Amino acid sequence: MRAFTRLWDELMEKRYGVTDPKLRRFRYGVQVNSLGLTEAQPENNVQRIVIEMLAVVLSKDARARAVQLPAWNEALGLPRPWDQQWALRIQQVIAYETDLLEYGDIFDGSPVILAKTGALVDGARAELERVEQMGGMIAAVESGYVKRELVRSHTERLRAIERGDITIVGVNRFQETAESPLTGRAEGAFLKVDPVAERDQIERLRALRAKRNADDVSAALRGLTDAARSTENVMPASIRCAHAGVTTGEWGDALRKIFGEYRAPTGIDISTRVPGAKDREALLVDRVKATGRELGRPLKMLVGKPGLDGHSNGAEQIAVKARDAGFEVVYDGIRLTPEQIATAALEEGVHVVGLSVLSGSHMDLVREIMDEMRARGLGGTPVVLGGIIPVEDVAGLRTMGVSAVYTPKDADLNRIIGEIVDVVRASHGLSSLGALA
Repeated sequence: MRAFTRLWDELMEKRYGVTDPKLRRFRYGVQVNSLGLTEAQPENNVQRIVIEMLAVVLSKDARARAVQLPAWNEALGLPRPWDQQWALRIQQVIAYETDLLEYGDIFDGSPVILAKTGALVDGARAELERVEQMGGMIAAVESGYVKRELVRSHTERLRAIERGDITIVGVNRFQETAESPLTGRAEGAFLKVDPVAERDQIERLRALRAKRNADDVSAALRGLTDAARSTENVMPASIRCAHAGVTTGEWGDALRKIFGEYRAPTGIDISTRVPGAKDREALLVDRVKATGRELGRPLKMLVGKPGLDGHSNGAEQIAVKARDAGFEVVYDGIRLTPEQIATAALEEGVHVVGLSVLSGSHMDLVREIMDEMRARGLGGTPVVLGGIIPVEDVAGLRTMGVSAVYTPKDADLNRIIGEIVDVVRASHGLSSLGALA
């Protein structure tokens, strides 16, 4: 962030002509990264969160104006109010029990920090030049370049963890552990949403629709669509919709009818496979090919992201690993409906459907998807599920017909894809190929 604020100041002054240094200050809020949180030994997540927060509070030149911290147990399930309070208290201890905020930048003059910041600035400038050569940021996004590089970066990190080049405490090293009193009762270590809350929300929505003026709603929606068809600013029409009691869903549906729905590039069209390598991944490739030969065509997997959560990293990494292993992969990005997933499975003729759900709504979403698949004659197509899945939900998912369930503790992607191959084989009456060496 020191590099970022330096670049920001430079761009504001040279590109946009902002002469007042105060107006060139970069003000930002930050959600501390939850990507590195682990299900294994989750108590270690507390120090991970603290260390990452320090990156945006220690240096005054890189200090965030607002910080949001994840909870220690987000790899287990939805955090409880107490867990969220703990995350808040971490910030308050730093703010009120230390003197960090009383000084100028304590890293000024450090040759180590200066060199690191300079290297980051140089790399960022080179990246900016690449984007400019593509025609700017919009072109870089639409071409898939930006998403592809994000997926590639995360893929390289996971491969380094697989190789042991990066140590994750409790995952690929120091795995021995005493039972944690925080998670001794796993079902009590996270928030379980009361189904009554969903019913109450639906009733409130029905009550809203019953008491609002239907003519006002229709007029407001007509005004919104008219504005969307023209060059008129849609904000005043949107405000009229809010005053009339138009719901967010109705507002969104009206705009989709005019503009359609944007599906961003997925970024999974990369490969990290080393041709000719003799390792577990090479053995996995052989298994995928052999199974495809036995079934008469290459194995094909649909990776589906149902629901509203936007956390796509897990789905993307499974898609990339499956492609590297020899699967044909169908992946259309996030926020798909059960109907869309089932229809894609039918039209693409896939051997297996892999679902990723991190929102806590896995039970309902899986049930709906299985129903949609059966309605299309796909009851024999196996389904596997990955995400933040509490252990007590696994039996219910199995009863629905889910063949395998994976959570953040399942860090070996080669093993996961190997097991998915066996799931496909079992669904066609073929014997298991056994665990990878």
